[in-house]
Amino acid sequence: MAEVLRPEKFDISNDTSSLASSELLHVLAVDDSIVDRKFIERLLRVSSCKVTVVESATRALQYLGLDGDNTSVGFQDLKINLIMTDYSMPGMTGYELLKKIKESSAFREIPVVIMSSENILPRIDRCLEEGAEDFLLKPVKLADVKRLRDSLMKAEERVFKNIMHKRELEASDIYSQLKRAKI
Repeated sequence: MAEVLRPEKFDISNDTSSLASSELLHVLAVDDSIVDRKFIERLLRVSSCKVTVVESATRALQYLGLDGDNTSVGFQDLKINLIMTDYSMPGMTGYELLKKIKESSAFREIPVVIMSSENILPRIDRCLEEGAEDFLLKPVKLADVKRLRDSLMKAEERVFKNIMHKRELEASDIYSQLKRAKI
């Protein structure tokens, strides 16, 4: 068996502390073709995304810590906003990777986009029914990536606003309780 190497990582940001400001979306891109990996990595970087690329679904599971191996990257500090995976790969397909991610309590909420050069409707339907965010036909276009990025940013912003609203309500409730107790 081949030695497991750390995934290629391309980080074009210095400060990724908050999506509310200018944090880059972190995308895990999975494709067995080096040409397609480089192409999607370039599209994502041009779209201001932080990109980690791996060459197989098995490597993606290792990176996410879902392979059951104690030497995997610790996913407690791992912030992935999107996973883009090829459908047809040796060993484990993108569909099988999608299913494993959606079965994971730690990563099931992360959107997964399946990419394929084959426009096979039953395959597309099966992936979408299993929980894929989208199914893109290759070659992926810059407009596809920008649309996904904008959609994710809006979703992250809604989540952030909901969290802030809940905190404001909690603070108001605590203030009311303190006021009633005359503290």
